[in-house]
Amino acid sequence: MAPVPTTEPLHLDALGPRGSYRTRVPSTVTDVAGAPIARLSLVPPLYVARAIGALRQAPPIAVADLETVFATAGEAFAAGTVGGLSVREYERHVSRTSGTPLAVVRAATRGTARFVRHAASSADRGRPRGAARDLSDPVLHETHTVWARQGDVFAVNASGNHPGAHRVWLEALALGYRVAVRPSRREPFTPYRLVAALRQAGIRDDQLMLLPTDHATADTLVHGADRAVVYGGDDVVTKYAHDARILPQGPGRSKILITADTDWRDHLDALVASVAGESGTACVNATAILVEGDPAPLAEALAARLAVLPSLPPQDERARLPVCPKERARALSAYLKTMAAGTHAWLGSDGIADDLGDGSAVLRPAVHQTASARAPQLRTELPFPCVWIAPWTRADGMAPLRNTLVLSALTRDRDLWEALVAEPSIANVYFGDQPTHWMSPGVPHDSYLSDFLMRSKAVYQGPS
Repeated sequence: MAPVPTTEPLHLDALGPRGSYRTRVPSTVTDVAGAPIARLSLVPPLYVARAIGALRQAPPIAVADLETVFATAGEAFAAGTVGGLSVREYERHVSRTSGTPLAVVRAATRGTARFVRHAASSADRGRPRGAARDLSDPVLHETHTVWARQGDVFAVNASGNHPGAHRVWLEALALGYRVAVRPSRREPFTPYRLVAALRQAGIRDDQLMLLPTDHATADTLVHGADRAVVYGGDDVVTKYAHDARILPQGPGRSKILITADTDWRDHLDALVASVAGESGTACVNATAILVEGDPAPLAEALAARLAVLPSLPPQDERARLPVCPKERARALSAYLKTMAAGTHAWLGSDGIADDLGDGSAVLRPAVHQTASARAPQLRTELPFPCVWIAPWTRADGMAPLRNTLVLSALTRDRDLWEALVAEPSIANVYFGDQPTHWMSPGVPHDSYLSDFLMRSKAVYQGPS
């Protein structure tokens, strides 16, 4: 019998201040079924410290080069061969390791390339009207104000739940920061491709780095930078909440509100997309729907639409649901069963783990109805299409809607519009037939990143 051919796992090197760096004992990146896909070089604390030192000494990217660099990098990311992988090979690797459906990954490739091309203009959208870009900006003579960085080095402790998570830090480069990205070991291919494409386009090795690390060394990176963004759950938010130099990005807990003056049947497509679009794994997917009136008919209709989504391996063109190792799927299923106690299950009562027979399982949708808009389940966010539907009354007010990344409001009540926009704990409000996962270059995700990275500084030159 002829030997079965094997594929050598891909090497993903660290991209440090002097180019690629490969460790002798790399970490293995596996697909959702447990097969090895890549060998990821993890750098030690000393390497991280030296890399931060090199970033601090490097100059910002020249403003005159920004548009060309980002345009070239965007084209390479979307269609080129980067790091030895064609775009189709890259997308298959992302799908297999993260469990994100291939169609979602492909859409994310196009979306990320668009964000790369618009990074410079998007960053500038956050600049206050009265602030000059720099000392050479003619507006300085009128405003006596310059938009200035609050540091030089920006670190990213990235997540691996969706390729689009890497779009935000691009603006830091455009604002003059030198950037170090720690990729998720679950899905390192997107940040590797993005960093490599930007370097190919002309960004220097000491201006942008990819620094894979273990969890302990990640703290060395985060605390060594002047500003950092860290992704994770509520534990991460709590850990870094009191450090003004660190921006924690936790659960989105995005929601939809439907008032009695609006017929939800006219918006069912948008409701389904909000819950299950992007495979239901993003922080901008809706995890709660609040209905003024009886929520049962909506819950039943939504469950019927979600129930027909197929269970398929992530690399299947028809796949729309996320996949993960079967042990994790079973654990999530058991956790959901515990959390859902006391609610009515329209979908998912028999569990959400659908075994594919290869060591992986599809995470199927779940729809539960709670008795109250103040039910604790409305704060539960899980990495698959899982939504809690509750009745809402005017007496409930803003309380059930707070602490929300995106709130999509289906209402004609203009006073309510004003109240939702005024609520400080709601980051973004979408009115009308708009899925919660909509994003666009130049539009804030969780405020402008520049609100965290920049400040307006008074600059005045008197007579000589």
